[in-house]
Amino acid sequence: MRADAFLEAAEALPVGSLRDLVPAGGIVVVAPHPDDESLGCGGLIAEACTRRIPVRLVVVSDGIGSHPNSKTHPPERLRDLRESETLAAAECLGLSPDHVAFLRLPDRFVPAAGPEAEAAAEAVAAAARTCDAGALFVTWEHDPHCDHAASAALARRARDLLGDASLYAYPVWGWTLPPETEIGEAPRGVRLAISRHRRAKAAAIAAHRSQTTDLIADDPEGFRLEPAMLAHFARDHEIFLDVAR
Repeated sequence: MRADAFLEAAEALPVGSLRDLVPAGGIVVVAPHPDDESLGCGGLIAEACTRRIPVRLVVVSDGIGSHPNSKTHPPERLRDLRESETLAAAECLGLSPDHVAFLRLPDRFVPAAGPEAEAAAEAVAAAARTCDAGALFVTWEHDPHCDHAASAALARRARDLLGDASLYAYPVWGWTLPPETEIGEAPRGVRLAISRHRRAKAAAIAAHRSQTTDLIADDPEGFRLEPAMLAHFARDHEIFLDVAR
């Protein structure tokens, strides 16, 4: 199935509730970078927190690849900034900083296999056990970013370690795939209605100021989320794709 047809079908998935996705237990959101959690799962996190369903957020990479040439924000300072932005975003969504973990794997070089990947998968599984998680949520394996694909792989491994948890994928950069890209079978999953959390989600995304504003202005190669990209995440629903075993 082509990417354009797949994503169109994903936009037409049935609307469901959080408990349609996770009948029991808490949830773990796995974000390759600081900000992916707000973009792809901001509404999910806010809905879970509103319903007092336990949430754990695991941020995989250190996020320092967004502005590699900045003199004002060398790697350690940029890492600390992006982590503080993530904690501010979590607060916007109702999530306690105590429930956010940073693995600090190298941005742009998150391993999909090997000892570091195994340790990351074990960290995700450990977070899941602290909230009796019924489901994990991670970026889509077809997102055209190596860290997103690697995070999807380590989340699959974490599911194997847990044994009985469900796994769902949320597209982030998948919306930018060339239309003719072959994806595979038609999507299965749920569209989660998040209209009542749109304001909180927008605030969470805006909390990532290094990615949405000119806060870091001295790197001509610095990354910034463009309005066209942000528009995908300002909708009344979030898409969660069922990841088969």
